[in-house]
Amino acid sequence: MNARRAVVIGAGPAGLLAAAALAPAVAEVVVLDHDELPEAPAHRRGVPQSRHAHLLMPGGMAVMEELLPGADLRGRLVAAGARETALSSDLLALAPTGWFRRWRHRTFITMTASRPLLEWGVRRAVLEANPQITVRRARVSGLRGSARRVTGVRLAGADGGPPEDLDADWVVDASGRGTRLLPWLDVLGVGGIRERHVDSGLANATRVYRVPPGAPDWPMTLVQADPWSGRPGRSGMIVPIEDGRWMVSLGGMRGSEPPKDPDAFVAWALNLPSPLVGRLIEAAEPLGPVHVSRSTSNSRRYLEDARLWPERLVAIGDAAATFNPIYGQGMSAAALGARALAQAVREHGIEAPGLARRVQRTVARAARGAWTAAVSTDVLYPGVEGARPTVGDRLAAAYSRRLNHAATGSYAAACALWDVTTLRTSPARLFRPDALLHALTGAPLPALSGPPLTAAERDFLSGLKPWV
Repeated sequence: MNARRAVVIGAGPAGLLAAAALAPAVAEVVVLDHDELPEAPAHRRGVPQSRHAHLLMPGGMAVMEELLPGADLRGRLVAAGARETALSSDLLALAPTGWFRRWRHRTFITMTASRPLLEWGVRRAVLEANPQITVRRARVSGLRGSARRVTGVRLAGADGGPPEDLDADWVVDASGRGTRLLPWLDVLGVGGIRERHVDSGLANATRVYRVPPGAPDWPMTLVQADPWSGRPGRSGMIVPIEDGRWMVSLGGMRGSEPPKDPDAFVAWALNLPSPLVGRLIEAAEPLGPVHVSRSTSNSRRYLEDARLWPERLVAIGDAAATFNPIYGQGMSAAALGARALAQAVREHGIEAPGLARRVQRTVARAARGAWTAAVSTDVLYPGVEGARPTVGDRLAAAYSRRLNHAATGSYAAACALWDVTTLRTSPARLFRPDALLHALTGAPLPALSGPPLTAAERDFLSGLKPWV
């Protein structure tokens, strides 16, 4: 072990998992973040989507547990109140093609909790398993080194004091959507990196409610946006989280944004293609205001194609590619990037020449599935900025619609979709022979006329009264 110190910029899940990936190969890892990290789960100013619904997909959870062997991350989160939802059986989902069935199989287990709880659980697991990782509050103002190799970072002076240089044998940028990586690289002489931004104009409006009496195990409920209608997409979801609460997120694309006014929030939900979300929250006690965010665009920096790339520098997570959060893939994609870093370090050694470029290319491949899924859907909405649907996009949309229709009445077709949307496998899964056959033949079971409720859920719903 020749490398002494690695520096990771950003203490969110992407940064902490990157720190865990590097920890076996260096003497110390210093994680830098401009926020003061709370001892218990709490919102941070530096996390723009902190107030909105988060899903930890099965693909992401599997990778996190691989990076943190023996930490029992799943058990920690459940013990702290996170909920496990089987997409196959515990989800009420209305797609544009109809209601999905609930199957006997309990598969595609997805973790639901507030972002602060998920982040806190990952942070505790990483730090307890890796004593050589420390977290320090600081604001990074630039990189040190040259176009050939990064040698550390520059820290902004605290309280107006002089800047500080921090040497590092490796630097990972996991600073999120607000990354300053491209300007920092320009200073080192690394420029000309292509970017792409695709913005559907999504606005998220979220409010937390107390679960009504009689519904402690009400399933996650989702009314999906319709990318094929030619109108702005509108969606709503109820996500069960810790402490007997529902996190309710409404999403509207440009031209149909959800309101911040509490009364209008409920009315907007009642006017979705199904009023189910609105009826449920009408009977639930609100626990706070409506929070709105518009930090939702898809942005990709093609770092892997840079003509020059410094040794010992990698960007992962949102610092490399960000996705519309409505698809719930951000944390899982970041975990895939951290795994790419861990595998490369383990196989080639942390001081191998060209390792940083090799890792950056692998990170790009790992993020490609989430990027393709998000952008190929967002580009279909009217008013999208940064792209227009091509003939290929429209053909893919037509195929996707057929497969989605088949999935409403076929467990196998639904599994093909869930394999991709939960990042268990690449989008190529949708074009395997079994998926192609289902798309061609359609749903073997008839369409449902309403949500697939159990008898107990139906009784609860029939007795709902507006909360006062």
